[in-house]
Amino acid sequence: MSRWEPNASGRLQKAALELYAERGFENTTVAEIAERAGLTERTFFRYFADKREVLFYGSGALTEFLVRKVGEAPASLPALQVIAWALASAGTEIFEERREFSRRRQSVIAANLELQERELVKFATLASGLAHALDERGVVPATASLAAETAMVLFKFAFERWTKDVSGARTLAEIIRESVNELESVTTGRPAAGD
Repeated sequence: MSRWEPNASGRLQKAALELYAERGFENTTVAEIAERAGLTERTFFRYFADKREVLFYGSGALTEFLVRKVGEAPASLPALQVIAWALASAGTEIFEERREFSRRRQSVIAANLELQERELVKFATLASGLAHALDERGVVPATASLAAETAMVLFKFAFERWTKDVSGARTLAEIIRESVNELESVTTGRPAAGD
């Protein structure tokens, strides 16, 4: 096997998702993932700490992206709309091209309680980063935290709807905006935009 492995992390992620779908997360080993990807276990551990992290790779980069987008959002937007704008940007710039991967990843996570708990930790980390970014924009800390936590619930809800939409008719950004409108309808008692 050569020392240089092009796109090793992507190959490992693809192999892991295939095996998790075939055998289940619990019944898949790192050795099997590496073998399926045509790589060594040593190479696996250069990219991932364990087999869970294959599913959460890039979380730090996502947080950085969202924090940057919060800083770039139009100054006129209220806190929740700022985060929704950042999340919609992520939908367009990051997730849309990874729709099938996201769909498969979501089904693996939904089938495993340990992975669901890890996903909650990821959302808590994202919420903390977003609250800090809002604070940097001058939003009152309590409001920043409430907006960030609410946005994570919205994102989770929209992401699940997007991965279950097998027609692929709507983008994640559209579903995020629709979810924000639905939340505003719930909190104000007025019909959501488009109703």
